[in-house]
Amino acid sequence: MVNEAIEGDGSWRKTKFYSIIGEEYIKLAFQFAHEADPEAELYYNDYSMTSPAKRDAVVKLVKDLKEEGLRIDAIGMQGHCSLNKPTVDDFEESIKIYSAAGVKVMITELDVTTIPNPFDMHGADVANRFEYSKEMDPYKEGLPEQVDSALQKKYLDLFMVFLKHQDKISRVTLWGLNDAQSWRNNWPIHGRTDYPLLFDRKNKAKPVVEAIIEAAGNMRLQN
Repeated sequence: MVNEAIEGDGSWRKTKFYSIIGEEYIKLAFQFAHEADPEAELYYNDYSMTSPAKRDAVVKLVKDLKEEGLRIDAIGMQGHCSLNKPTVDDFEESIKIYSAAGVKVMITELDVTTIPNPFDMHGADVANRFEYSKEMDPYKEGLPEQVDSALQKKYLDLFMVFLKHQDKISRVTLWGLNDAQSWRNNWPIHGRTDYPLLFDRKNKAKPVVEAIIEAAGNMRLQN
């Protein structure tokens, strides 16, 4: 229903809606949507959702909407990750905190970048852009084995958390089909070669896909 309305420090993003209407615009959006279709599920979606300041602000938003008697069904946690950040532990803790606020959790826009991040910048603000340099595009000819192994591990660790908390998570969606189509190749530096998805540039599943399927099957047997 509302997307990316809160900054990383927990403050309101100064969107046109905010500038014209003020903080009330989010409540009005949820109210009007529910009035238009009482059966529709309504979600709030944002990036950097493991950031403590943003997380606290989103939890407060959920509670405020509920106190107003407004419908909000789920929180969408955009999963734009790197090999190091957010940590899997931070991701898991955030899932539990959002679920405790009384909403479902959706993992949205999942991908894991493997290439350098200028100025250690995280999140997904598409307004951030930097000049191309070879140093920031080190894997034109393919991922080194060590980096590829780290990518596979990050994905498997994330999905193990998703499976563990499947009672809280209603769906997991990736941001793109294969590596060639990913926005990561062009953000925040245009023209780089990244490998952030579960299918390579020839639409071939990466080894971790089989590992994820096997883990899901094992969990079903255990349950």
